[in-house]
Amino acid sequence: MEQADGASRWRILAVLLGVIFMSLIGVSIVNVALPSIQVGLDADQSDLQWVLSGYALTFGIILVAAGRAGDIVGRGGIFLVGVGIFTVSSIAAGFASDAMWLNAARFVQGIGSGLLSPQVIGMIQHYFRGDDRGKAFGYLGTAVGVSVAIGPVLGGFLIGAGGPELGWRLTFLVNVPIGIIAIILGMRWFPKPLFRKPPQATTGGREKPASWLWSLDPVGSVLLGLALLAILYPFMESGGSPLWWGLLPVGGVLVWLWVRWEQRCPRLGHTPMVDLDIFRTSSFTNGTAIMTLYFTGMTSIWVLVALYVQDGQGKTAFESGLFGIPSALLSAYAAHWSGRRVNQYGRRIVIAGLFLALFGLAASIAVVFLHEQYGLSVWWLMLSLSFIGLAQGAVISPNQTLTLAEVPLEYAGSSGAIMQTGQRIGTSVGIAVITAAVFASLARWSWSVAVVIGFGLISLVVVVALAMAFKDQLDRRRIIADTVADAAADQDLQTPPTFVGDSHF
Repeated sequence: MEQADGASRWRILAVLLGVIFMSLIGVSIVNVALPSIQVGLDADQSDLQWVLSGYALTFGIILVAAGRAGDIVGRGGIFLVGVGIFTVSSIAAGFASDAMWLNAARFVQGIGSGLLSPQVIGMIQHYFRGDDRGKAFGYLGTAVGVSVAIGPVLGGFLIGAGGPELGWRLTFLVNVPIGIIAIILGMRWFPKPLFRKPPQATTGGREKPASWLWSLDPVGSVLLGLALLAILYPFMESGGSPLWWGLLPVGGVLVWLWVRWEQRCPRLGHTPMVDLDIFRTSSFTNGTAIMTLYFTGMTSIWVLVALYVQDGQGKTAFESGLFGIPSALLSAYAAHWSGRRVNQYGRRIVIAGLFLALFGLAASIAVVFLHEQYGLSVWWLMLSLSFIGLAQGAVISPNQTLTLAEVPLEYAGSSGAIMQTGQRIGTSVGIAVITAAVFASLARWSWSVAVVIGFGLISLVVVVALAMAFKDQLDRRRIIADTVADAAADQDLQTPPTFVGDSHF
């Protein structure tokens, strides 16, 4: 297994964070660029929907398989392949001549992002231990926060500088120099070899190279990919035919088949895509549930804010982006702060973050209500949403550290990808359901009432996540208590009894 010394691992982290920064800026820039894309390519609403959904779909489907590929073949090599695909597809998107070309490039871009993303989690798990791991995840959270803040502003600048025809193309092409630099530095700094030799299999007392293909569990990869496609697609096509919802039970059946196959793999002498025993680790199972619930609710906030301030209040897209800047910067600060202290405070940081999220939602509801009733400036949302930023920094990075702390390193990539897949499912389900509720409310009430209903639904999901966080804290205390009790019992068995009169101590 590749190793890195103290200085090298921080250089490796710099490359990882640079690429994550690039990919997240790319996502937020595209949101701002959609109106320009519509004009520049004469695209319809369906085309624009797939500019976002196509990327998210391929990204979500490939995550777990890509994580396992990194565990088996080598995370550094798979990461650089993903960066290369992301960079080339960014060039293709930037030179798209029509909407079909652009969406094809976005599908491929999602594959590249899906390949590289789980390697970031796996490599941080591999190269960092103890407090340094918390710091590394904190820096990851900081990169996420800063990229979210800069993305819309950079997008607005590029679109303004390049004009209606060139501006939106620059939002894709800006990824290219970062991707090229990351590939060069990765090939120079990542431990060699970038790709591992095939695993060994023993036959007749002799070792021979095993097939990479079976080590990557192709049957499990296909089953899980089809299951995720069936689950995610209806939510991404939620405005289309109701028949698409029939894919949900199909997805459930495919998940069941995948679990059965993963259980059978070891009996057939194959390595499973995911060691299902990791779900016996309560910290992993609880943490994955917390992350899925958090993303089910919280990612919808920014969709609702953008709709409310633009369609409901008549603000521009650039002004809409300004509402999130204080929140994103505070998220970066909170991620850095909590990353350094997660091993000291544990799950309490996540619990505090979820309480901050509830407070920020309540404060935002109050701002919307006071604006509707008494004319309070809607810009006060920048203050109330700042608590959402603090919550994000206190929940996401610390939860990653705590969730993966007890996962074996050989499954670091695939287990991290499972957690990210939960995020993708939560995001897709949450946005589809909560925005549908908001638009249904608009048929009867004003934008203010509809947004308050949306924030209320998000709050309910956060409460469930908070309950799961408390459960995890209780599980950890129970495990510690059981461990102490077992150690005390072992000590009693090893210590000869002492008798004082007829009493036994």
